[in-house]
Amino acid sequence: MRKSKPKKRIILPDPKYNDVLVSQFVNNLMVDGKKTVAYGVFYDSMEMVGQKMKNSELSPLEIWKKALENITPQVEVKSRRVGGATFQVPMEIRSERKVSISIKNMILFARKRAGRSMSEKLAAEIQAAYNEEGGAYKRKEEIHRMAEANRAFAHFRF
Repeated sequence: MRKSKPKKRIILPDPKYNDVLVSQFVNNLMVDGKKTVAYGVFYDSMEMVGQKMKNSELSPLEIWKKALENITPQVEVKSRRVGGATFQVPMEIRSERKVSISIKNMILFARKRAGRSMSEKLAAEIQAAYNEEGGAYKRKEEIHRMAEANRAFAHFRF
């Protein structure tokens, strides 16, 4: 590469839970630079998760982290051109990319859900991911299936 890699920006932890992962999630949730609104949506959805899952001994933050863990893919397929053919080559994902993919999938499928407010939709998606169901979990399973189907091309890894 001609240019040097840009240095990694340090993300400050969020005010309520003092967690960097929450800040990263809120940064992805944010639209048009409205971070306060995004924090409000996230905290409201965490309260809803806490109310709906009272019988669980875990805190809402732990439920959210477990849900993210459930929808985090381990492998992905990348297109690789060999000769005249394009192959879908399964590859392991870097840890930072795993986290960002799971965050983006959760937000994407929360936005697609039917519901009144974004915080309700997000709370529903968090619960679904925690119970290993919902759109984001299905996406992870689909990625894994595709990687398994194209396992024969794993030797084309670059």
